[in-house]
Amino acid sequence: PLLIDELFSDCRKMLSSGICTSTVQLPGKVALVTGANTGIGKETAKELAQRGARVYLACRDVQKGELVAREIQTVTGNEQVLVRKLDLSDTKSIRAFAEGFLTEEKHLHILINNAGVMMCPYSKTADGFEMHIGVNHLGHFLLTHLLLEKLKESAPSRIVNVSSLAHHLGRIHFHNLQGEKFYNASLAYCHSKLANILFTKELARRLKVTAMWHGSLPRLVMRQ
Repeated sequence: PLLIDELFSDCRKMLSSGICTSTVQLPGKVALVTGANTGIGKETAKELAQRGARVYLACRDVQKGELVAREIQTVTGNEQVLVRKLDLSDTKSIRAFAEGFLTEEKHLHILINNAGVMMCPYSKTADGFEMHIGVNHLGHFLLTHLLLEKLKESAPSRIVNVSSLAHHLGRIHFHNLQGEKFYNASLAYCHSKLANILFTKELARRLKVTAMWHGSLPRLVMRQ
């Protein structure tokens, strides 16, 4: 059993490209995490709060988000954990969120585009996009665009786009972006994760900033 446990531990470390050993503290920094009410987003938000940042949980389900926010506040002792509604499947919600955030905050130092859907039955967003490409890529694309000037003003700042090793199986089928000609839920997810990678690389090129990679997490770092 011990050997098996060690094997699984080694596999986990390999797939996650190691464990973060940084002890950097973030007092005075403002961070925004999409899909922060569960999974990777929740743990990320908790870690940011633990390090002293003012953390916004951008969630479609505000009620669940509030429960998580209170949990994080209790665990970390950081009261600056806030919940705001964001539905990445609806561009009206994205624009409303961005407008409210920009009115509320003077700075944004960390944007973590984490929220996503995975292998769901064929469906479309409020704007008619296939759900995977619409939420995982286009929703975050628009959100980043709307917050980009604030990130520039707050430099040094960074954008983290959460992708997946599944991007290796992705292809951008421009003749079938909305999956109307053929659709496979697993491949649709892979395509959207590839879009995350391509978006990160092109954004880094246009901004002339540093693009770094940690496992499947591409990051952009903007410096003054």
